[in-house]
This record gives sequence, structure tokens and C-alpha cells, in this order.
Amino acid sequence: MNEEQMIRRDRMRFKKNKLSANLTLLAIVLDVLYFVNIYQNDAGSYYHNWIIGVSVVYNLIFMLAAFLSEEGVKNYKELYSIPLVILGVIQIVRIFILPWQAHSYINVDAGFPEPPMGNGQFTYLVILLIASAVCLVAAAVINFIKCNALAVHMKMLEERSAASGALAGKSA
Repeated sequence: MNEEQMIRRDRMRFKKNKLSANLTLLAIVLDVLYFVNIYQNDAGSYYHNWIIGVSVVYNLIFMLAAFLSEEGVKNYKELYSIPLVILGVIQIVRIFILPWQAHSYINVDAGFPEPPMGNGQFTYLVILLIASAVCLVAAAVINFIKCNALAVHMKMLEERSAASGALAGKSA
């Protein structure tokens, strides 16, 4: 490891992990755009069911968990990478719940000769959820890599400190 890399790693001790934190915040913003688009949709009574209630509760839990994880990764806490990956996977699964069902639902008897969600809205929502998932997983991976690099650097500093302390003890 050259001196420039050592300086860069040493600076990690004093700087926040802004990249992972900002990616997590971006994932939250993308999720907000997703649920605002869903909740403002006026498709008659289609969206008046228990799935919307569960969606509202999940979005609140998602934002709280993502924000908590954002604070953790900002401070190089490796453990917070796990909930970010889990939240990212759930964002992908969400594509097949509300958007997929609303996009594929046709029931002429219930007054829905066309799906409550058109192709454009479906595509937009899928893109938002995928982008949110990618941001969360990327934040987790970057945090994991940076945490390991910082841990190796800290161990090297401890070894150097112990070695210099042992040399100072022998010379006295």
C-alpha cells in the first residue's frame, strides 16, 4: 500500500461515509415518489382495500428503517449493511404486489374494463422500485467494503503503535 492510499484510509477515521448515506437517502426519495404516485391515483374503488393499508404501514417502516440504516452506514457501521440489502430485496418483491396486480387487473363486472394502472404508470413505478433497490444494495456493498478497509487500517495502526511502544520500552 502506497502512502497516498494510507492517507486516504486514515482520513476515513475522521470523515463520514457520505456515498453510502446519500445512496440510502436517494432510495428513500425514490420510494416517496413511488408511493405518492400510487396514492394519488384515482382508479375508482380499486385501491380502496387492505393492500393499500399494508402499503402505507410498510412505507412508514421502510422510511424509518432506511433512515436508521443511513445514519449507521454514515458512521461506518458494517452491521447496517444487512438491513439495506433486505430492504433492497423487498423493493424488488414489491413490484409483484401492488403495481403488478393493478396493471394486470381487468374485471368488466366490477367496472374495470381496463387495468386501473396503465403501461406508463406501471413502467414508471417499476423503474422507481428497481432504482431504489439498486441504491440500497449499492450503499450496503460500498459500506461493507469501506468498513473492511477501515478495520484493516485500524488494525495496522494498532500493530504499528504496539511495535513502536515495544521499541520505546527496550530503549529505556
